[in-house]
Amino acid sequence: MKLPVISGKEMAKFLAGLGFMQIGQRGSHVIFLKEIAGRRCKPVVPLHSELAPGTLLSIIKQAGMTRKEFMELYYKR
Repeated sequence: MKLPVISGKEMAKFLAGLGFMQIGQRGSHVIFLKEIAGRRCKPVVPLHSELAPGTLLSIIKQAGMTRKEFMELYYKR
């Protein structure tokens, strides 16, 4: 299944809904943080109108999720 085409703002809302806290912003890049099983996950989301598939996949990995976990959570909401 293909990754959805989403904006950076939508991805930021999605991560916030999963319990990630916004800890900063540098220009158009928002930095989130969440501790998962003693590991710090610190995804950085660019606030672009459309995230490229590679960028989205990188954010998913930074958030400590697999592609499959992301797809299940994204389409479940």
